[in-house]
Amino acid sequence: MKASKTKTVLFVTGAFVANSGWAEWKAYFESQGYKTLAPAWPYKNGTAAELRNRQPNDTDLAALTLGELVDHYAAIAKSLPEKPIIIGHSLGGLITQILVSRDLAAAAVAIHSVPPQGVFPYEFSFLKAGWKALGLFTSLKKTYLMSFKDWQYAFVNNMPLAEQQKAYDENTIPESKTVARGGLTSAAKVDFAKPHVPLLLTSGEIDNIIPAHLNYRNFKAYKGNGSVLDYKEFPGRNHYVLGQSTWKEDADYILNWLAKHA
Repeated sequence: MKASKTKTVLFVTGAFVANSGWAEWKAYFESQGYKTLAPAWPYKNGTAAELRNRQPNDTDLAALTLGELVDHYAAIAKSLPEKPIIIGHSLGGLITQILVSRDLAAAAVAIHSVPPQGVFPYEFSFLKAGWKALGLFTSLKKTYLMSFKDWQYAFVNNMPLAEQQKAYDENTIPESKTVARGGLTSAAKVDFAKPHVPLLLTSGEIDNIIPAHLNYRNFKAYKGNGSVLDYKEFPGRNHYVLGQSTWKEDADYILNWLAKHA
């Protein structure tokens, strides 16, 4: 499972949560011989509590666009000595797919990825869990903070209440509604026909905000062109997959896949 030579993994954080959610993944991948980095989004340096204290008047974060966010991670990837392995979760998965399309990865994994433009998310649970982040009929100058009730549905369904609350307190942060709306624009475009480096898409059986069949349609949107493209659905996983008690099983699957393809 260990990397035969030292390779760098760039972890890309999704919306609504702090980049500290990758801490256990970083430590585990480093124990397997990888270098890792999990940089914060622009204007998101700080603990979850610190960032929540800025709600709702963090105007810099509120003005951030999806295009700027993608370029932020693209610049990090380009700054490295070699193309990194890129692993992203949720909106970070979408960013990962875009960076793959830009030829900036050596291999990539999109975990419960927000769908790119052209993969229409018609699932009711996606709309119920995510529509408030768009901030329709609200000011784009103010950030959006997911309520605990919405967090329970969107991220941590089927977990004990105490674990849901702990996960919320440690991870949930304000979000840019402008970034969320960018997912509906050409900023979220991926060239599905273009040959690409090895790419794995994963999904979770009980994920409400990014249902498994939405992930599967994302996977099927890629055109057969000889590129390595794989899909894996994990049973019992919700959207808090990075922090669920089963996270190491998912990490092991990804590490084994990387050992074959990266």
